[in-house]
Amino acid sequence: MAPIGEPTGTPRADAPDWTDGHVARWQAVLPELDPVVEGAVTRMKKLSVHLRRVREQSLLDFGLERHEFDTLHRLAGRGGTAAPSDLAQDLDLAPASVAGRLDALEKRGFVRRTPAAADRHRVVVELTRAGRATWLGARDVLGHEEYRLLGVLSPEERATLNDLLRRVMAAAESGTGTLDPWHG
Repeated sequence: MAPIGEPTGTPRADAPDWTDGHVARWQAVLPELDPVVEGAVTRMKKLSVHLRRVREQSLLDFGLERHEFDTLHRLAGRGGTAAPSDLAQDLDLAPASVAGRLDALEKRGFVRRTPAAADRHRVVVELTRAGRATWLGARDVLGHEEYRLLGVLSPEERATLNDLLRRVMAAAESGTGTLDPWHG
């Protein structure tokens, strides 16, 4: 994706958002509430919901179901070719489930299956030009929105945010809380 330029109309750092009102309402009910923690968690949730909605709209715009996009994405991530068993592992699915997905994607012209050169009993799945274009189009919509949102930060601020979120995720993944580790 292209680098981010300086955004226009960047909100002021101290500009209030919806979450500020949310935190103020809850502090009246729970005076011990840490407004910084509540604000950060609420903003992360709202951003996640926003990005999910953008992704869902992008899939609709490109005529893709979520599982179709996921399959194309995993195939693209392997350089555009893979064995069905590799895709099954990547998608954490049974081979029969992947075969059904590949049947549907092949009918749409997004993938093709060909015998493997080394072993004619094995199959190689290839991403077609149409499949790659559709995957890229759907992916780019979300990517552009991510860049738009993070474009309000300087490169140094984006790096700091990334580092801080990595620390938070490491704590979530470590499983030292009351629940099992988060895996996905």
